[in-house]
Amino acid sequence: MIEIYLCDDEDAVRDQIRTALEWKIFVENYDMRVAYSAHGGEELLEAAKDCQQGVYFLDVDLKDRDWDGFRLGQELRRRDPRGTLVYITGYGDLVWRTFQYHLEAFDYIVKEPEQIGASASRCLEEIHTRLLAGRQAPAEMFTLRTGEMVRHVPLRDILFFETASAPHHVVLHTASSQMDFLGSLNALEVQLGDSFVRTHRAYLVAADKIEAVDLKHSRLWTGGHECLLSRAGKAALRRKTGGSQ
Repeated sequence: MIEIYLCDDEDAVRDQIRTALEWKIFVENYDMRVAYSAHGGEELLEAAKDCQQGVYFLDVDLKDRDWDGFRLGQELRRRDPRGTLVYITGYGDLVWRTFQYHLEAFDYIVKEPEQIGASASRCLEEIHTRLLAGRQAPAEMFTLRTGEMVRHVPLRDILFFETASAPHHVVLHTASSQMDFLGSLNALEVQLGDSFVRTHRAYLVAADKIEAVDLKHSRLWTGGHECLLSRAGKAALRRKTGGSQ
């Protein structure tokens, strides 16, 4: 079971987040539990002293003379290297400080009373997905950095990659999400090998996710998305399917 720990000096914020997380766990039947809700850093560290691969929701601006959220995250990362850190903040511009402390935060939740519960619930859903995916072999995962977060996406979930409007950026598409990151299709084509087909200079498509191909109009479909198909892409598809396209 995955244990979840909260640390925020505002009782109302902690209660909101705890209620949202416990409801999400109940509804989705996650193998998780909210193990402890702490007011300060020392209290949290004592409660989580034996935890391994826990999930930690931490207030950035703790009113604690010994611990702020970043120092607390540093200590938790030392004790629990595989733990997941989520920061709760009222100041979006504090996010960059995670880099100063060499922390890898999974997400940030802004203290907006109307949204904080829903944000915590969505965040937990993404964490649950990532932790399940992490139990697979490393070769079955694709890792990318988007913004301040490092994401681990199961290869089986990827529909296709396409070039983004921003220079030197790529967009990864799954059935439920899009992720923009720094990269190139040329490098990805080499990295991912035969499981993906370069159907066009702007598209790299998972071979087993292609649903339909229209050679006449140079189009194909994957996961309901339409992708372009160049002359070289048609040749690549024919090689992949042994000439059946």
